[in-house]
Amino acid sequence: MKGILKLAYKLVVNDKSKFTALLAGITFAVFLMMFVTSMFGGVMNHSAATVINIGAPIWVMDPSVENPLNTVGIPDYVLDAVRSMQGVKYAVPLYSGSALLKLSDGAYQPAMIIGLDDTSLYGRPELIQGKIQDIYAEGGFVAVKDADFPKLGNPHIGTEFELNDHRAVVVGIAKVSTSSLFGLPTLYTTYYRCLQYIPNPRYTISYVLIVPQSASDIPRIKEQAKALGYLALTKDEFIGRTVDFYIFHSGFGMNLLIITAVSFIVGLSVSGQTFYTFILENLERFGALKAIGTTNRELVSIILFQAAFTSLTGYGLGVGLCVTLIGIAKLRMPEYAAMVTAFSVIVPFLMVVVITAISSYFGVRRVLAIEPFEIFRG
Repeated sequence: MKGILKLAYKLVVNDKSKFTALLAGITFAVFLMMFVTSMFGGVMNHSAATVINIGAPIWVMDPSVENPLNTVGIPDYVLDAVRSMQGVKYAVPLYSGSALLKLSDGAYQPAMIIGLDDTSLYGRPELIQGKIQDIYAEGGFVAVKDADFPKLGNPHIGTEFELNDHRAVVVGIAKVSTSSLFGLPTLYTTYYRCLQYIPNPRYTISYVLIVPQSASDIPRIKEQAKALGYLALTKDEFIGRTVDFYIFHSGFGMNLLIITAVSFIVGLSVSGQTFYTFILENLERFGALKAIGTTNRELVSIILFQAAFTSLTGYGLGVGLCVTLIGIAKLRMPEYAAMVTAFSVIVPFLMVVVITAISSYFGVRRVLAIEPFEIFRG
């Protein structure tokens, strides 16, 4: 069998033009599929940045909320009702909204403002500069150092700006695991200061964050919130709800599916046709091998090895090309959302397996159907 596989390797590699065409087709298909799924994963991760960074186990919201940016105010009595529910260890309000800042150089910059509970500061980010206690100072804000941080003019502790004619001061620099989706810098402050500085509708609580006494209390808390007329979701459920919104209720998800399907069809047609043509052009060699006693099983092994070798090589080249281009893009554009995940690696691999299986099937059928005497007679 070792000699058979060595022969299969030489047959496919020695025909450099066909081998290059096979690799190019599979590499291009893998690159497209991985690039699209990486972009999708990155955008979905950034779309749920608020949920991921705050990290609360349970979020209570208006039932019409479909993603973290689409906030609907909750009356104050809901916070009191949630705090009195069975299984709730404690609950705090959260403000989430956008505002227009006037920077020190006179430029205006929209920003995402997160208002934390004044008492506990639950959900606060990790500080890399400053002290969290300074957030209680007059006009105290904590700036998040992420890809959008330079839009604030790369502020430092003590930098001042205006928010609706109110003086605001950066008292800390923080880091978070995920930056926002739409290129807005993020600022943290207290909930009460958000009410003072930002014009708000009648209801000002964006979400009620709950820490349950135990994981077994979560279903009971959900039922009680539903009876109150509101929706309680765990962190993972809220992230999933956000992903579903962008897939099924916006054009983004459908466009990604179309691009992925097109890349798969391109890869299948180019590599499949090239591989089948390669089989046809080498029928004489396969017929000669069959004439000297090579079994059908060994011929099938040759074709499967050739298909697997070219597919895995093309897969590796496609993954490498995609990772390289994403890395270069992130160096030039830090806010670039694409990210390589397990999903973006596995999906192209499964697609390559399908392409290999279909190409091999037709090749095996053609080779097994040949008769050695027809080769020598020709």
